[in-house]
Amino acid sequence: MMDLPCAQWQDHVAMKWSDLEPKLKEQFASLLEIDEVFKCALSLVKQDDLDFLHSVCAGYSVQKDAALAAKCREKGNSCFKTRNYTAAALHYSKGVCFAPRSSEQLSLCYANRSAALYHLQHYQECLDDIDRAVKNGYPSHLLHKLEDRHALCFNHLSVHEKGSDDDQNTALNDCKGSDTANSPSAGPLTFGICPQVVIGSSVEKGRHLVAVDRIAPGEVIVTDRPYCCVLIPRMEEVKGTVGRYGRETEVLFGTEDRRCHRCLAETLSPVPCEGCSYSRYCSTACQQEAWEEHHRWECALGADLMVMGVMPQLALRVALKAGLKNFLQAREPIGDECKKSKPSCFNNHSSDPSTSPCGSSYLNVYNLLHHLNNHSPALRFLCAVTVATVYLKLSKAGPPPGSWSHARLSAATSQIPHGPNKKEGDADWNAELWLLGSAVLRHVLQLRCNAQAIVVLQDTGATNSAVQSNREIRIATALFPTLSLLNHSCCPNSSLVFSTGDIIDPSGSALSADFSESQAEYRSRARGVTVTVRAAKLITPGQEILHCYGPHSSRMVTQERQRLLQEQYYFLCQCEACSQQHQENVEEPIQQWPSAEGSPRKLGLLCTKCRGPLKKSSEDREAGFVCSCSHYISSSDVKNRLQEIRVNLEKAVDLMETDRPGEALRLLKKTQCQSGLILAETHPLQGELADATARAYASMGDWNNAAFHLELSAVAIASQFGEESIELGRQLFKLAQLHFNGGSRGPALSVIPKVRRLLCLHCGPHCHELQELKAMEDCLQG
Repeated sequence: MMDLPCAQWQDHVAMKWSDLEPKLKEQFASLLEIDEVFKCALSLVKQDDLDFLHSVCAGYSVQKDAALAAKCREKGNSCFKTRNYTAAALHYSKGVCFAPRSSEQLSLCYANRSAALYHLQHYQECLDDIDRAVKNGYPSHLLHKLEDRHALCFNHLSVHEKGSDDDQNTALNDCKGSDTANSPSAGPLTFGICPQVVIGSSVEKGRHLVAVDRIAPGEVIVTDRPYCCVLIPRMEEVKGTVGRYGRETEVLFGTEDRRCHRCLAETLSPVPCEGCSYSRYCSTACQQEAWEEHHRWECALGADLMVMGVMPQLALRVALKAGLKNFLQAREPIGDECKKSKPSCFNNHSSDPSTSPCGSSYLNVYNLLHHLNNHSPALRFLCAVTVATVYLKLSKAGPPPGSWSHARLSAATSQIPHGPNKKEGDADWNAELWLLGSAVLRHVLQLRCNAQAIVVLQDTGATNSAVQSNREIRIATALFPTLSLLNHSCCPNSSLVFSTGDIIDPSGSALSADFSESQAEYRSRARGVTVTVRAAKLITPGQEILHCYGPHSSRMVTQERQRLLQEQYYFLCQCEACSQQHQENVEEPIQQWPSAEGSPRKLGLLCTKCRGPLKKSSEDREAGFVCSCSHYISSSDVKNRLQEIRVNLEKAVDLMETDRPGEALRLLKKTQCQSGLILAETHPLQGELADATARAYASMGDWNNAAFHLELSAVAIASQFGEESIELGRQLFKLAQLHFNGGSRGPALSVIPKVRRLLCLHCGPHCHELQELKAMEDCLQG
């Protein structure tokens, strides 16, 4: 989904569009060039639009505020008193971000955060905060507290370093006999495309990846870094939501509070931007790099960019990083090889910089199709007016960054319009700024079809629960130059894994830098977001490498998948899954039934009379279902039964989140009696009920019953997602934990190999779940 501006701005621009004269609407809709669209939008943006934006920005203030910093510190103190040190550190971090530079509040927040970090055993981070507190004027009469804490941290660190030295030889010896040494994924991480794959090109598919050699399941195909990424604000990270049945809990912290705004690494002690209260980073290095690359210009426009949405901000970052020189080179006429682009019915992506005959990765970004004519006129107008408004705000913020302000305009530039307000004698950077605005609009339009959501696993269980529950959440939006080569399939032959923070090699040390790289360049390359594409199944020579853009055959019916792909990516999906399921639906239109959420279901419905399988009575979805015994059940009756089961399931989950597993278990048992009358064990809703029941039993310490019900859940998971799916791997991982907790040595050791195989297949041999699995196995084997 495209991250559009906030609702107030969308409504404002929609009203502006509806008020346009028909002739002007027609003229705008007929424009075929990005420059012309931007020029037209710029002529339509008035002072009223800027005033409205200013009024909306009042709710998105990013100004420093000593009073808010003090309130955050007070909340941190309350959490500290209850020994909730993680929440305390996060509250203090908010205070650090709100506190004005070199203020007493800033020093107090740093000092208090150092105390929380000390209790969390983050001793080096504690020392860093002590130094920051002193540098920002920490009251002299309290310095003795920091001095004592400083000494304690040094003692802990010296003991830890001695222990690390003692363990190092043992760790190295353990690695020598590791069975992962021969794994195709165990070597040092390199970026780009594996040798078994080449870039193909065709009129139908555009540029795409094709296997030229056999690729075994689990082998790495592509490793890529984003050209740019933007953190999505207000995504819940610490448990706390508005309950569905009247239970309200505060959402305390979002992704912006827990992750670096440049490399997305998790941190409890972020380094704040000195100019705004929003942006924060995992280190001074990330802070400085972000400032030089984009934030020196974004900082003063923080509220405006939050109103405008993630996509315009990401587009701006792409343009700022590229600079005027690269932008002008990309606009120049290029050879036939580089002109090849994908038709609108396919992925529309470009190539890996290491293999492109055109050079830099920005050229690959620039040449992504923008689909100007495919976007609806109203959406084009929204994007263009939004970028034009940002342009006007930028024009008042001073000269552009060095990458745009210190280049000589080439002959090609003199033919490019300099904007409707360009006057003789204006500074050269006005023309360059106009080019920047046009570049941003181009990238906004491209990102609708080419942006990639970065997702991570988040623990969604109650804070005090003994049972973990995970879900995938989207934390950022990014543009990956090499990943963009992969075309879509609703049942792909590859899987993606994202990682954030420092990249570590199998030996546990930072990756060895190439001798030609400077230390700073290496650190910049080794830190940040990485996407790894692995083969999810055997790929033979000649097969295309495919991944899923979102609509997956295991979660959504064919018609719905094709509709969503057509709306966002402008192609009618004819992948193998869509073609097969379409044929199945023609021959036997009874295969799928959407759940309450719209997910696909192999029917899995049972006759309430004879317990036989139900079939659709006709192609009409509203016609109902019939059994071989001739018993008929109406479609509305089935929907009502499923909805009742879903409501009870959600109530039970809420009960568990409020530490009432006994009540949840009683409701779940009652619901399972109802569901068993109409749902087969392979139905996904039955799987969800069994999973929730397992959580309830585990919360009460009944590990054996928990494992029994989780095994039932795994049957439904395997039926829906497949025996080789990551979803089954994660479910079996939980089953191994339950067997381990219950002391069931045999069952645990029997399931661990399958879990290891599935996690290695999709996530690689070094994911943290495998480390936990190895620890369990070592313990069980004595």
